[in-house]
Amino acid sequence: MSLEADYAACRALVRTEDRDRYLSALFAPAGKRKHLFALYAFNVEIARIPELVREPMMGEVRLQWWRDALDGIAAGDVARNPVANALLDTVKRSNLSNGLLYELIDAKAFDLYGEPMESLSRLETYLDSTSSSLMRLVAEILAGQETAEIAKAATQAGRVYAITNLLRNFGPHAARGRIFLPPLDVLMRHGSNVEEALSGQAGTNLRAALREMRDLARFHLAEARRGLTKLPKAVAAAFFPAELAPEYLDQMEKPDYDPFRTRIEIWPWKKPWLLWRAARKAKR
Repeated sequence: MSLEADYAACRALVRTEDRDRYLSALFAPAGKRKHLFALYAFNVEIARIPELVREPMMGEVRLQWWRDALDGIAAGDVARNPVANALLDTVKRSNLSNGLLYELIDAKAFDLYGEPMESLSRLETYLDSTSSSLMRLVAEILAGQETAEIAKAATQAGRVYAITNLLRNFGPHAARGRIFLPPLDVLMRHGSNVEEALSGQAGTNLRAALREMRDLARFHLAEARRGLTKLPKAVAAAFFPAELAPEYLDQMEKPDYDPFRTRIEIWPWKKPWLLWRAARKAKR
């Protein structure tokens, strides 16, 4: 396959597996989009490793392969992996920070072991190393370099989007015995526990803990929006996924919302409209 075919494969993967980020990337400058798709495809690949392996050690091996690919020492022919090939070309052409890529890979090891998130501070560290690191890398591609203001805004926006997505997937995660959020300290503060979070029945205490997480997402969104006013317009598309969060969160506030069973989604026609509105606002 040619390098352009590898980039096309990345685009197709993101279009199928990560619709929010795919649509957001379409609002980036045309010459930058393929690099965003390569980065997002890499994120898809490492995020789904826990679903593809039976034992954590096998997942660790797969994560190590990506570290080795970045170091140029991966086993096998990296050029035959379209996502790895496009990612390495993106890293080279965009002068991306390998440190953030390693951080993202390292943090994903947590997903392999099925342990509950023990505290809010540990959750935010995880979010900063995953969703926020990815957003910082996207912003780096669009801006050409990272500034302190970009890093701060990306940290806040990354937390917004990740918390919202984890809330959306609370039910499916619980069905697999996983608790990403609320963290244990938040559950305890509201009189809930792991057993209730995995029970399939949302009582008053669990609902209060989940409400706190929604409030936290909205807090970070407000902080991110304040920071975005100080950034160049060219970098705006990096933050557009977070602009979908309010619509998702609003659905979780409805009286008939069941965190174990309600599917939280945005109508296909509405999602591009919300992103278009965010793009218009960014231009102003």
